[in-house]
Amino acid sequence: MESKDYLKDISEIKDLMNKSSRFISLSGLSGILAGIYALIGAAVAYWLVVEYSDGILMLDGKIFRLVMLDLFLIAFLSVVTGIILTTRKAKKNGANMWDTSSRRLVINFFIPLVAGGIYILIILGQQKYGQTGALMLLFYGLALVNASKYSIGDIRYLGFIQIILGLICTWLPGYGFWLWVLGFGIMHIIYGTWMHFKYDVKK
Repeated sequence: MESKDYLKDISEIKDLMNKSSRFISLSGLSGILAGIYALIGAAVAYWLVVEYSDGILMLDGKIFRLVMLDLFLIAFLSVVTGIILTTRKAKKNGANMWDTSSRRLVINFFIPLVAGGIYILIILGQQKYGQTGALMLLFYGLALVNASKYSIGDIRYLGFIQIILGLICTWLPGYGFWLWVLGFGIMHIIYGTWMHFKYDVKK
């Protein structure tokens, strides 16, 4: 009898851990909105470069600083949206938003992302910006894969796609902008829509 109770307790603990992991992951809607932010930001950056910089982005120019601000706003809005929607989802389902699993998720996500960001800033300072788009895709993909073991496992598939697009981007640097749009914009919308109907919509 005690053995059965012990196995039941283990099963309940496992279910609670899986439930917690699901709720600390980004909701499907946040992924969709992140993709929309990326598409809007990419359109703004493209317009700035074509309209005011003759299609050439110079590192020491005003347009470059505006494009960097544009990228920062995309990232900021995506993070804030993700936090708001994930918190709302956790409260709705009675889950703890900030626990051991969520801390590990954040740490494992930001280690590759911060390392990649520092590396990109270093090579930009060396006037080497041909592979910037590829590096952003690669390090973001690695961050997703690294964090996936503390969240819904499906997120690693988005990570794999970002890594593949990053590798293609290194091979075809002339298409870096469009591959960035595909990875951060379109794929986020597709992935977010899939996750929304798989996990967020009540069956």
